[in-house]
Amino acid sequence: MTAPAPSPIRRRDLVIAACCGAFVALMVGASYAAVPLYDWFCRATGFNGTTQVATAAPAGMLGRKITIRFDANVGAGLPWRFEPEVNEIEVRLGEIVTVNYRVINQAARETTATAAYNVTPLNIGAYFQKINCFCFTEQTLRAGEKRDMTVVFYVDPDLAKDADGADVNSITLSYTFYPQREPRRPVADNTPAARPGRI
Repeated sequence: MTAPAPSPIRRRDLVIAACCGAFVALMVGASYAAVPLYDWFCRATGFNGTTQVATAAPAGMLGRKITIRFDANVGAGLPWRFEPEVNEIEVRLGEIVTVNYRVINQAARETTATAAYNVTPLNIGAYFQKINCFCFTEQTLRAGEKRDMTVVFYVDPDLAKDADGADVNSITLSYTFYPQREPRRPVADNTPAARPGRI
C-alpha cells in the first residue's frame, strides 16, 4: 500500500515555508556580512573619506601643491593626550611625506586603543595613499608612556586629472583613538585578564 501523494495545497505550503526559511537565512547572513563588506567597499573606493593603502610608489611628482591639515581626537573614556607634531604642511602631489603624532597615556594603567581615520573632502579618500601608519594596528601604551607615532603617505598625482579634485587646495587627515576594553591576547596566552575596575 503506498502513501497518498501530498495535495497541491500542502505542496504549495511547503514551498512557501522553504522560501521564507531561505529568506530569513539570507537576511541573517547579510547582517553578519554587512560590516566587513562596507569596510571593504570604503577601502576599495575611498568612499566616505576612507584613505587607501599604497601598493606601489607614486607615478611621479607634480608641481601642484596642496595643504595637508592634521586633526587628532580621543574618544570618550580613553585617558590619552594625542596631537600632531605640526598642524599643517604643504606638499606636492606625488611627494612622499612622513609626519609624526605624539601620544601620552595619562592613566595609571596600561591601555589599548585603535585609531579610526578619514580625510576631508570625503571624495579625496581614493587619492590619499598611506604607505605606513600607526592606525593599521592596535596601540598599547604603559602607564605614563609617551610615544611618537608615524604616518607615511602621499597624495596620488591622479588627483590632478579628476574634475572633482581640480578645486581642492587642502585636505584634512583626521584620526580618533577609541579605547579597546581589553587588549587582544594570543590564543595560547593563559595569563588571567585584569579584574575590571582595578588600576
